[in-house]
Amino acid sequence: MEVSPLILLFAALLPAVVLLLFILRRDRVHPEPISQLVRAFFYGVGSVFLSLVFSTPLVVSGLLPQYHDAFTATIFSFGAAAFPEEIAKFIMLWLFLRKNKEYDEHIDGVVYAVCIGLGFAALENIMYLFDAGEDWFGTAVGRGLLSVPGHFFFAVLMGYYYSLVHFGHDNWRNRLFVLGAPILAHGIYDAICMTTEVTPAFQGLLTIALLLFCNELRKLGTRHIRELVEADRVYNHYT
Repeated sequence: MEVSPLILLFAALLPAVVLLLFILRRDRVHPEPISQLVRAFFYGVGSVFLSLVFSTPLVVSGLLPQYHDAFTATIFSFGAAAFPEEIAKFIMLWLFLRKNKEYDEHIDGVVYAVCIGLGFAALENIMYLFDAGEDWFGTAVGRGLLSVPGHFFFAVLMGYYYSLVHFGHDNWRNRLFVLGAPILAHGIYDAICMTTEVTPAFQGLLTIALLLFCNELRKLGTRHIRELVEADRVYNHYT
């Protein structure tokens, strides 16, 4: 039975919309203009194409051959996904925030990073679902519960350290973690997923490992969000 493109589009965008509403509820004191949020989202859409500029030559040239075991899956995860995608999102975040007068609170770095991350995830989700055929529902559920939230929390890490650097905690560690933290988290996530594909004998254990990793990522991300909200509460009290 053929599924309506509108249903596929709705299923692809729903997780991004839910997570976007979640982060906007954390920015209630001085909420960002809707026009800026939409603009950041489309910067994220653009980051998909920028990431392909980085990753496609590596794959086509054979520098990143297809993975067939845990080691090559890890190399491919970082080289074809984590590095190019997070670098592309970082470039878009920097371009978006470098002269943005609305960037006046710690949490804003996370809000805009999340908008960019969810723009990336939304377009990626649309492509996966429209290519899934009859398995579209399983793909939608799996990606909605894991992949899109993954991009959300990768973005939280990037925005958290970006704001620390921007608001006075400018040291080598925070500068390194602006890109290092999301790349590491993204690479580990994809490495577990891809290793599961090529080692079916360990699929159960790897699935548990993936769920545990995602839960730790969730706890870390929510703690960072709380820290920035509290930092803004103190900052606004004294300004």
